[in-house]
Amino acid sequence: MKISNRFIILLLLPASVMYLVFFLIPTFQALLYSLYDWSGFGAAPQFIGLANFQELLNDRVFWRSMGNTVGILIVGGIVIFGLAFVMTMMLSSGIRGKKFFRGVIFLPNIIAVIALTTLWGYMYTPRTGLFAAVFDAVGLTDLARFPWLGPDTIFIAMMIAIVWIEVGFYVVLLLAGVDKIPPDFYESAKLDGASDFQQFRFITVPLLSDVISIGMVLWSIHALKVFEFPFSFTGLEPNPGSYTVAVYLYILGFGQRQPIYRLGYATAVGVMLLLVVILVVLVVRRVTRRETYQY
Repeated sequence: MKISNRFIILLLLPASVMYLVFFLIPTFQALLYSLYDWSGFGAAPQFIGLANFQELLNDRVFWRSMGNTVGILIVGGIVIFGLAFVMTMMLSSGIRGKKFFRGVIFLPNIIAVIALTTLWGYMYTPRTGLFAAVFDAVGLTDLARFPWLGPDTIFIAMMIAIVWIEVGFYVVLLLAGVDKIPPDFYESAKLDGASDFQQFRFITVPLLSDVISIGMVLWSIHALKVFEFPFSFTGLEPNPGSYTVAVYLYILGFGQRQPIYRLGYATAVGVMLLLVVILVVLVVRRVTRRETYQY
């Protein structure tokens, strides 16, 4: 049955209109506002050309925020996908209670971010926190007093929490791909004497190449725009050591306890973030491009 072009256009029209209204037009407006010195209130915007972007080049806080964001992307991605592969291999090896463990691993993804930051804040609290109590119980008093939320260590502490939260999503994503692989492949490999690791390496990973590629793109987009957890992790005034680009953008636009209201400059930060997201996604898609397997 041949579908007419008019019918296809009719089906695509609602999504295309929403994409135009909620993405393309705001993106164009952001590009425009980034060329102005504008508080968002009161006085009319003043056109300053590329001055906001020139200021960004010498903005140490911006580059520190960008470094933190890239650190979450690369280091967090390596740890998350490494753990996700290990857990996927274990859960797909025929272990009993697979659905239970999958639900437990995914649980942090359905809990409110504020609840998670409260939980991790309690765990990191010196002397009275969970980590301090555990280390005290085993006689590691120095680790019990470790300043997890100090200026020099808060980013590492935040990274540990983010990995714990995010890894479950990618385990479930990989397991969904594993469930679609025909079991005949594994049975044939077992008859040939392949170990569980060899089956995972030579059957599971190649046949999951498309799922892995999608997962890496999703992680790249999420990591580059991560906002909720870093912003709420250190209270009303986030520690600059935990800034990401998205957090810095928000603070520039709306301030903290003291208003800043530099919406023109904040928009320039947003434009830079958008360009980085597009670049990283294109690179990830290029690097993860593989031959498509039919099964």
